[in-house]
Amino acid sequence: MSKTPNPFRYFHSSPEVIRLVVMMYIRFPLSLRNVEDLLFERGIDLCHETVRLWWNRFGPLFAADIRRQRVQRMRGFRYWRWHLDEMYVRLNGEMVYLWRAVDHEGEVLESYVTKKPQL
Repeated sequence: MSKTPNPFRYFHSSPEVIRLVVMMYIRFPLSLRNVEDLLFERGIDLCHETVRLWWNRFGPLFAADIRRQRVQRMRGFRYWRWHLDEMYVRLNGEMVYLWRAVDHEGEVLESYVTKKPQL
C-alpha cells in the first residue's frame, strides 16, 4: 500500500505555521515583508524569502485542496452546475487555447492551456 509523501517532511517548521503564513499572504493584500512583520509581532521569526518559498511551494497544494473540498460540498446540491469555457488568448506572444471549467457562481474550478483545439 503506497502512502502519499508528506509535503512538509523537509521543513523544520510545523505544518500549522506554514499553512498560517501561506494563508495570510494569499488571503490579505499584504507584501512578503508585511507578513514577516506580522509574524514577528506574534513571536514567529522568519525571513520574507521564506514566506515567498512557502507560498510558491504550498500555495498550489492548498488551492487544489480548497477547490477539491468545495467541489465535493457543492455536488450535494441539486442546483450546482458547471460548464466549459474555451478562449483563444495570447500567452508569451503566442496564441493558445485556454479551457476553463466554471461553476454556476462563476468560480473557476480548473483551467488548461493547449496549443491546439481539443476535439
